[in-house]
Amino acid sequence: MRAYIGTYTRGDSKGIYVCEQDADSGALRIVDATFIEHPSFLALHPGGRYLYAVNETGDAGATGAVSAFAVDTGNGRLSLINQQSALGTAPCHLSVDRSGRCVVAANYGTGNVAAFAIRADGGLAPAGSMRQHVGAGPNAQRQEGPHAHSADVTPDNALAVVADLGIDKLMLYRLDPGAAMLTPHDPPFVALPPGCGPRHLAFHPNGRFAYVITELANTVIALAWDAARGSFEVLQTVSALPAGWTGESYCAEICVHPSGRFVYGSNRGHDSIAVFAVDVASGMLTPAGHVSTLGKWPRGFALDPAGRFCYVANEHSDSIVVFEVDAASGALTPAGHTLRVPSPVCVLFAG
Repeated sequence: MRAYIGTYTRGDSKGIYVCEQDADSGALRIVDATFIEHPSFLALHPGGRYLYAVNETGDAGATGAVSAFAVDTGNGRLSLINQQSALGTAPCHLSVDRSGRCVVAANYGTGNVAAFAIRADGGLAPAGSMRQHVGAGPNAQRQEGPHAHSADVTPDNALAVVADLGIDKLMLYRLDPGAAMLTPHDPPFVALPPGCGPRHLAFHPNGRFAYVITELANTVIALAWDAARGSFEVLQTVSALPAGWTGESYCAEICVHPSGRFVYGSNRGHDSIAVFAVDVASGMLTPAGHVSTLGKWPRGFALDPAGRFCYVANEHSDSIVVFEVDAASGALTPAGHTLRVPSPVCVLFAG
């Protein structure tokens, strides 16, 4: 199994790291690296032949970028195909639509979302559409304006769902992958609790539920997804932090176990992974404990496709720490393996 690690290219980072997994122990080893500036979040084409990265840059009038790479299917190594303007600053998340025809990217700094058609060679055409968000939230320091933080595609490939931390909404767009067009849906958004700061979203494998992690309220919001109407219904909100804990912390990543029985969320500050059991009939969550990430500031993490191991990117301690997943309880136990990677952000498995 192969994994890619996106980083911030401050200090000693070499960009995107290509790793191989030991199937028995879960340990990762680096086999190659490709430099490009601040490839903080990554996404693979459904066919596995292309990889896309945001370049989380842009200020003072300059924009960030989105880059396309060809993947050597033999060794996983990357070759840059091309790069396009993200039409916004600090692009921090992107997804490939399920047909493999376009990429949708969220620009945090300017609070907008852009879509790019994928060319026959895997490269990206200039953005086919861009949608600018407007508004603000009650947190004057963090929500002075819109801040698009993630862009995901619904299981039926009909909509792009953009979590905007600055305006406390999930923005909904009808997606035309061939033309890379985003059109406001009806309803155009889902309003979430004021000041919560929605960050990332993950769909349940059964396609009926989704889970949003909030950076400012440190909560996980369970949603029912109605594909026929293209709408979400809020089911439940639960804390991602232990009861009674009052320190400073900010949630980051959320993942659903391949079995659909567990949800995980990362806490930067508390430096833990929160574990939740899922009622697969109702989508509701029950808190099932926390585990230390054995590092600082767990920005991103991922489960391998088999759901046997969890890989946590501790950004401030330059480490990817490996945990074993208990198939019965969902509990995480340190596997005894740590990979040194400067400023890791995103862990992405191929396969």
